[in-house]
This record gives sequence, C-alpha cells and structure tokens, in this order.
Amino acid sequence: MEVAAIQKSLKQDLFEGVDFLDIDDLLTEEQILIRSSIRDFVKKEISPYIEDWAQKAYFPYEIVKKFGEVGAFGPQLPVEYGCGGLDYISYGLIMQEIERGDSGMRSTASVQGSLVMYPIYKFGTEEQRKKYLPKLASGELLGCFGLTEPDHGSNPSGMVTNFKDMGDHYLLNGAKMWISNSPKADIAVVWAKNEEGRIHGLIVERGMEGFSTPETHNKWSLRASCTGELVFDNVKVPKENLLPGKSGLGAPMMCLDSARFGIAWGAIGAAMDCYESARRYAAERIQFGKPIGAFQLTQKKLSEMLTEITKAQLLAWKVGKMMNEGKAKTVHISMAKRNNVEMALNIAREARQIHGGMGITGEYPIMRHMMNLESVITYEGTHDIHLLILGNEITGIPAFK
Repeated sequence: MEVAAIQKSLKQDLFEGVDFLDIDDLLTEEQILIRSSIRDFVKKEISPYIEDWAQKAYFPYEIVKKFGEVGAFGPQLPVEYGCGGLDYISYGLIMQEIERGDSGMRSTASVQGSLVMYPIYKFGTEEQRKKYLPKLASGELLGCFGLTEPDHGSNPSGMVTNFKDMGDHYLLNGAKMWISNSPKADIAVVWAKNEEGRIHGLIVERGMEGFSTPETHNKWSLRASCTGELVFDNVKVPKENLLPGKSGLGAPMMCLDSARFGIAWGAIGAAMDCYESARRYAAERIQFGKPIGAFQLTQKKLSEMLTEITKAQLLAWKVGKMMNEGKAKTVHISMAKRNNVEMALNIAREARQIHGGMGITGEYPIMRHMMNLESVITYEGTHDIHLLILGNEITGIPAFK
C-alpha cells in the first residue's frame, strides 16, 4: 500500500522529565546519561514524525537501524555479542524514554531485545549467539517472537503449532497471531510442541519454504508498529536452529518476564507524556477568564497524575534493583506491569478530559497514547491474568486452571 509522504511536525518536543521525589538520586551517573541520550534520540527521530506515522498506519522500517545505532536492542545483554552490557534499570530507562515517544516504537525495541535476543542468548548455542546477536543488536536483522496463537493467548500451553523430527531436519506446522514485527522480521523465535508434546524454541528464517507473515491491518492501536501472523506450512527447519538450553513453557515465560519488566518502565513514559501535555495545556487554555489550571477539578486531576507516576517510578526502580540482584520473581514483574499500565491508561483518559475536544486530535499525543495502551494492557499477559498471577501467589490457589 502506498503511503503519502510523512509530514514532520512543527511542534517542538519540550519534555524535560517528571521527577517529583528526586528519584534521580537513586540512579547512577551512567543511568542518567543513558536516559538523556535516548531522550535526545526520541526528540530527534520519533517525536517530529510519530503523529503522522500513526495517522497513516506507517511503520518506519528505517528506525530499526537507528535503534541499533543508539543501543536500544538488547542493552542488558553482554558486550561480546555487540550488546550494551548494561544493568536492568538502564534497560528500563531506555524503554521508558522510547515509550514516551510511542508504545509501538517501544514494542519494536522490546520484542527485539527481550523476546528474540534474550532467548537466543539464554537458551541458544554459542554458534547461534555469534550468528544472530550482533546483527540483531545493530538492527541489521529484525526479529519477532511467536507464542500466541489464534485460539491460545492467555493459555499458551494449549498451543497446536508443532514440529516433527524428520531425521536431518524438523518439519514445522501451525500458526501464530498478534506478532509484533512479523511482517518485516528476518527471523522468528517460534515456540512449538515436539511429538511428545514438549514445548521448544526454534529459529525460523525469512525465506524458508512454507513460512509466511501476513500483516494485520485496520488496527486502532499501535498503528506505527507492524503486527502480523506467522504461518508455517511444512516448513523445513534445520536441526541447528533448535534452542537447546531449555524446554517447556518456562522458557518463553522467562522471555516474557524480561519484556514485561520493560513494559512496566515503558508505560511510565507514556504516562509522563500525557501528564506533561495536560500540565502545559492547563496553563495555557483560558476559560471563564483564567487558565483551566486554576480550577480545583483540574488541579485534582494533575495532582493525582503526578502522585501515580511517582508511585510507579518507585515500583519500577525497586523491581529493577531486584532484577540486577537476581531476586525478582515473575510475581514482582507482574505487579509492576499490571499497575503501571493501568496507571498510564488512567492518566491518558484524565489528560484527554483536560484537553477537552483538542484531546482527540493529533495536535496532542493523548489519544494516540490511550489507544496504544489499550493494547499494552492486554499483551504479554492481560490485565486480569496478571491479577490472577498475584492472587495465586497470595493464596496458593491457581484460579486460571
């Protein structure tokens, strides 16, 4: 589909951060420097174009190489594979800044880093690491993650995608749905069952016969990222493309923990952008002879937004510290993902109220963030499933079985 020329916004991105409790005191100089560099990148490469990308449902493929250059892909993985070798709080801050630009842009980066590069690093062979990770880190290759199926979302263990051992190769059949990056991906880390019903990860490459990636159109959400399916029709996968390090559902779940952690930080970025836009608008918009920021109800909204952002920042930082120390569990990450995305969506809705009718236009980022967050609150564990993960931890009784 032909896309009309992208229009660069004339509005300047004036964002300087939201830090009411001096949370920067908890960060290292390196972490602050990393955040600053990504913030500058977003202001230059995403903010001027994102509204038009979203309006035109255009995924700017050129951003992939740019993400690679700025170190946004797999920043928490070792330097020896072309990655950043950074800590998890730095990774979180990178996701926060990118999602302030747009959730779809953060999806592109976090899928690549946490759902493609992470499993290859964690469960792959040294040959697989050397073959794929440097090219994924640089943005030379784009990857995607195939777990969700048309009939198996929150219940991935029921997947029907399968592979058979044919002696010198595996034969892969099945389909995956709602896959970020799939239409443009060079490789897919696909989770499928072997003949014994055990789940394994396989690296499937673009160009393998029988492998196709139909694009999902007419989305109201994440319009600047590309989403699609993965279809496997007797795909011959070389045996060396199996990830041997771990099998079972626990393997993809470990990947999702890493990605959900990034979402917990990223959602803060979207919330901050909505809050800052509302704060500025409330100071400028005159009604009844004074700025609407002078009215009690507007001040209530802004005060609650700032409070919730601050709470989310502390939650994300603490879980990040636990990640660095190897102490974070799935339930901790679930709490942070669930809380912070809900917080961001609530702030987007309140910010839309403050902007009045202007809040539904592309003149302001509010409606775009709101629509994006409707996907973020569902993907990588729905809002309700994360609630039940925590409920299971509290009671010892799994309510989703």
